[in-house]
Amino acid sequence: MKTENLAIVLSATALVTGIILKDKFTTENRFITTHEKPVSEEKPCVFMSVMGEQSVTDYAKYKNDSKTASAIDQGEKWLIDAQNSDGGWGAGSHSNQGEMNPHAVSSDPATTAMASMALYRMGYSIEKGKYRQQLKNALDFLLSEVEKNKNNDYITQVRGTQIQTKLGQNIDAALTLQFLNQVVPTLPNGTLKKRVENAIQICVDKIEKSYDASGRVSGAGWAGVLQSSFANAGLEQASKNKNIKVDKDKIDAARNYQKGNYDADSKTAKTDDGAGIMLYAVSSSVRGSAAEAKEAETVFEEAKASGKIDKKAVLNRDNLEKIGIPKEKAASYEVADKVYKAAKVQAMDNNVMNGFGNNGGEEFMSFLQTGESLMVKKDSDWKHWYDNVSGKIIKIQNENGSWNGHHCITSPVFCTATCLLILTIENDIKTLQQ
Repeated sequence: MKTENLAIVLSATALVTGIILKDKFTTENRFITTHEKPVSEEKPCVFMSVMGEQSVTDYAKYKNDSKTASAIDQGEKWLIDAQNSDGGWGAGSHSNQGEMNPHAVSSDPATTAMASMALYRMGYSIEKGKYRQQLKNALDFLLSEVEKNKNNDYITQVRGTQIQTKLGQNIDAALTLQFLNQVVPTLPNGTLKKRVENAIQICVDKIEKSYDASGRVSGAGWAGVLQSSFANAGLEQASKNKNIKVDKDKIDAARNYQKGNYDADSKTAKTDDGAGIMLYAVSSSVRGSAAEAKEAETVFEEAKASGKIDKKAVLNRDNLEKIGIPKEKAASYEVADKVYKAAKVQAMDNNVMNGFGNNGGEEFMSFLQTGESLMVKKDSDWKHWYDNVSGKIIKIQNENGSWNGHHCITSPVFCTATCLLILTIENDIKTLQQ
């Protein structure tokens, strides 16, 4: 039944958007439409290059140290200038997506968290760097929003934002949690650290409360699978803090949901919660399985080193059980490993197409997830991915230093923050691999 439903979903997607999905190892088209690509020259597009519509080979030349540094510097300056007087940043409302003035929109937690994480990844913090005050103001904005909405359903009363509409109603808590997780280890013991940990716990509680029985975050938007992926990543990181209470069953359910969105054997994605877009589902599956796949690999390699199993043994359920992993956990590890490896290939495969042919904030978020997943898994392919995607991102930067989406999440603030996070991803290698 699941297979039949998946075929219906993907078939509908193909008819509506003109997507052609090809198996990596065969030339047979799974879905064929009469849609023809325009003859006119297409603009460079990160989404189309990663998903196969455009080649990334020629764009490697756009990624070198000097060009990357220049792009980051311009984006950084634009982002700082875009901060609102209340310390936050805003994406704007879904009903007014054409607004490109960052000061004409209200600040919201999701966008503020993304901008703050970008600045942190670039080496700034509330303790050091020339943007200390800006980041202190941003942290104060986020803590205030979380604290005053402790007893409400959401951490902010600002509703109808582009981010909420496209990713989900709980995306503010998910992204704020990620930023606070990043801040708290850098703080000395004291009032501020306690305040940040209290805010982390509030976000964790709200996210856990929002999970449905399937492990999906409720209140999903157009591409809600991304919201669920970011929420789970936030919970996993929070669970490493001994002062934060996290329900491990929620994490397991969320991991299973993300793994369930991708069939490693047939190389098909369940795109129901991803707006019918392969990229959203695949990148979320990669991100959702990365941490567990790394756990599995670590355990298995340690068993090889200690002589528990032959050094040439492959990671699978039977061999995991042979080294003492409980049957249920061994099965989970095997699925995570298979999903990660297969979905990773799809996320960078040139035979998977999209139907938009241009960039929205969701695409940038998906690329960020793919890159961070490669880091989490300590995957050697990350450099190849980074050079390809970074080259294309540099090519499509606006003259004023910003980036903006062409559909759905158009916000220049949100897209600029996300692109900066991608371009500087190697700065967080140690953090992502902890």
